[in-house]
Amino acid sequence: MSTTLPFGPELRRLRQKAGLTLTEFSVALNYDKGHLSKVERGERSASLELARRCDAFLGANGELQRLVIRPETGSDTTETSSIPSPWLVGRRAVLSAGTGALIDLGLKLGGQAPPATSPLLPSFHAQFDLLRKLGQSTAPKVLLPLLETQTRAVAGLAADTPSTTRAPVLLLASRFAEFTGWMAQEAGDNSAALGWTGEASELARAGGDPYLGFYALVRRALVTLYGGDAAGTVTLARRAQSAGLPPRIRGLAAQREAQGHALVGDERDCLRSLDKARELLDSDDARSGSEHVIGTTHVSDPAAMTTGWCLYDLGHPKAAAEVLDRECRRLPPHALRTRVRYGFRRSLAHAASGEVEHACTIAGELLEMMPTVPSATVNSDIRRLARELSRFRSSQAVHDLQPALARVLAPVHD
Repeated sequence: MSTTLPFGPELRRLRQKAGLTLTEFSVALNYDKGHLSKVERGERSASLELARRCDAFLGANGELQRLVIRPETGSDTTETSSIPSPWLVGRRAVLSAGTGALIDLGLKLGGQAPPATSPLLPSFHAQFDLLRKLGQSTAPKVLLPLLETQTRAVAGLAADTPSTTRAPVLLLASRFAEFTGWMAQEAGDNSAALGWTGEASELARAGGDPYLGFYALVRRALVTLYGGDAAGTVTLARRAQSAGLPPRIRGLAAQREAQGHALVGDERDCLRSLDKARELLDSDDARSGSEHVIGTTHVSDPAAMTTGWCLYDLGHPKAAAEVLDRECRRLPPHALRTRVRYGFRRSLAHAASGEVEHACTIAGELLEMMPTVPSATVNSDIRRLARELSRFRSSQAVHDLQPALARVLAPVHD
């Protein structure tokens, strides 16, 4: 990460304007005084993490972050129309919005049309619930072939179901496809993730649900978020907050928008979006959703957890650690994937607050879980943690954690 020439002088100007000596500033940020001095003189470049903390402490509202040159991120992750589609459920469904007609998917199940109330549907419902549970404790690459097979099977069941009773089968197929997309992203295949998410939207629309397509925007915004594209994340999330959409989808979209604002240090708009998300997700309409809840089912208060996530990106690690400590304690023990996702962010917050031993203790427990639930998205925070801990090489706790960190990050190439 490099910085433009004005970063150091601007940092010095803002620090002096705040009436802080370099020593006071270094203590407040928990950064080495010599390092900060070199950054101010332009002899060392500033990391994005340092820029965020300086922004937050000096009240610069993202101005310093904007002086940090970010790697360019591709814009093709925000659109699915040009994505190749070898993973689709068959020939693309040709949908009629008026009738919900579904043209042959080429997936006939033995040529026999099931009865109007197929006995297979409850079985597929049970399998979907089981696969979502397995997703919390199974490697994505292990689960993906089974998910793809089951998605095609349910879509095939829909193709052979009479049109008058086809809708619930299509809706279940759409949920299979959406979850398959999430597991593809966890496996590190963003192209497949976007393809499956788009397929989920079409299946849902054929089944009479026009809303899952808007949730697909929230899912696509997650891809851009992990790609570091804050503007793309905000744009996609805002498109999923149109009036008339279900409160839960709008609430999840508001959370994603908040994460996009946090990425560039826009604290005001981030907190405003979090307030909106909290209000929407706490509404009775959001809580009385469909049988298969959209989004996470293991985080009891998504808005609170997202607040902790955003506070770290906004440069407030102590506040982030307090929130994440509380919310992570509420996660169920069996939800390993969710625990590592937010747990590493929690470890990051403690490390950035100078609580290095505690951060290493948290990370050590989570690193033991990673072979069971490897995650391309979580790896991004693990790499950030490794960089954060590298500032404390003299710490025995950091030294002891290095082998476990190296084992998890070894297959990952920046």
